[in-house]
Amino acid sequence: MDDSVKHSCGLFGIYGHRDAARLTYLGLYSLQHRGEEAAGIVTFDGKTMHAHKAMGLVSEVFTEATLHALPGRLALGHTRYSTTGSSTLKNSQPLVVTYAKGSIAVAHNGNLVNAPELRQQLEANGSIFQTTVDSEIILHLLARATNKEFEDDLVECLRLLKGAFTLLFLTERELIGCRDPNGFRPLCIGKLNKAYVLASETCALDLIGAKFIREVEPGEVVILSSGGVRSLHPFRAMEVIPSHCLFEHVYFSRPDSRVFGESVQAVRMKLGRALAREYPVEADVVMPIPDSGNFAALGYSLESKIPFTIGMTRNHYVGRTFIQPAQEIRDLKVRVKFNPIKEIIKGKRLVIVDDSIIRGTTTKARVKSLREAGAKEIHLRISCPPTKHSCFYGIDFPNRKQLIANNLPVEEIRKFIGVDTLGYLSLEGMLKAVGRPSNYCTACWSGEYPIPFGEEGDKFALEKHAGQGCG
Repeated sequence: MDDSVKHSCGLFGIYGHRDAARLTYLGLYSLQHRGEEAAGIVTFDGKTMHAHKAMGLVSEVFTEATLHALPGRLALGHTRYSTTGSSTLKNSQPLVVTYAKGSIAVAHNGNLVNAPELRQQLEANGSIFQTTVDSEIILHLLARATNKEFEDDLVECLRLLKGAFTLLFLTERELIGCRDPNGFRPLCIGKLNKAYVLASETCALDLIGAKFIREVEPGEVVILSSGGVRSLHPFRAMEVIPSHCLFEHVYFSRPDSRVFGESVQAVRMKLGRALAREYPVEADVVMPIPDSGNFAALGYSLESKIPFTIGMTRNHYVGRTFIQPAQEIRDLKVRVKFNPIKEIIKGKRLVIVDDSIIRGTTTKARVKSLREAGAKEIHLRISCPPTKHSCFYGIDFPNRKQLIANNLPVEEIRKFIGVDTLGYLSLEGMLKAVGRPSNYCTACWSGEYPIPFGEEGDKFALEKHAGQGCG
């Protein structure tokens, strides 16, 4: 089983540019790390919405021909990792519908914790669903709203949703961005000449040369149109309680992005420095597990004065369809992605820095390969606390029963993995690495959830409800 943390989704939209589809393609390319299962783009040319989406990476889904078939100055794009619903084409986004008030497309990053309840209510009133993703619920709610203006429909809809929902909508006149009142997932606004851009991370703005304006605030709706940028605030002040996902800094976001007002690279270096203070050790070199451990390892090195080195090479060309080896050579799977550099490792006392341990199986295999390469000692340092709880706000952690830190104390984890010492960064130390610690969600470490999630907590809950399989 894969031991990595599964990503959330990537959103990108642009209003008012003649190359909207191509710029969206580039934006999605820079957000590929947020979802590798499927990608899609929808454009509007003033008369018709055009869509293309498929399973696969952005570079696999789009060609010059498919981009040419997406005309218009408005575009909306999505890279998907499935946190609700199976990884199938029908569940890929953006979702597009035409109803009484025109055509609309939606792209979603997050999880609605009240999705089963909402879907049951809608189906009882005659709604027929085409997918098993919670995002479709939003379209049905909009279609059933009876207000005169779409904006009023949207406000009514958003107030019914509970959970994590960073949303982009493309209508026939506007590009709209929304964040839930907890602000679990990031969203920022940029400008490219006279065009406006919305993106999950600032790295997407950098790639297309757009200027960062600001982040969309938790609980805010921004409307990009010919009149510029307008804001709506559907939620009462007491309902807006920032609970940003701290895992965006630990793992998800690219280090060259700014999310939640902070440099991801700078936060990761602070995490590494804090690790060095909390868990010092005598060693010869500090090395990361590439790539998410790179800046935390650099921070550890700078704080500890132990030299930093790259002791493993990463193969960036291991795709989603990598064929599983036969049982007798299964241990070689780890080396397909990471291979130790023996000349650096042999005879050395190593400090290995990684972002997290989930099930522990992959970490154990990596440690074994380092031992085989001749490491004298291995001291593992993790730039977050033990991950003991599942996430219901857009991260697909394994079931809590499969989280090694939920089942074993740290010393037993150390023995299982096979390292000389093991140190997890404390929750206090992690929170000190960000500017406003009270604004962050720490549920996967602390078990303190900002929003109750009920008993479902299952990415396939809607399929089970609909009586469909998970294939």
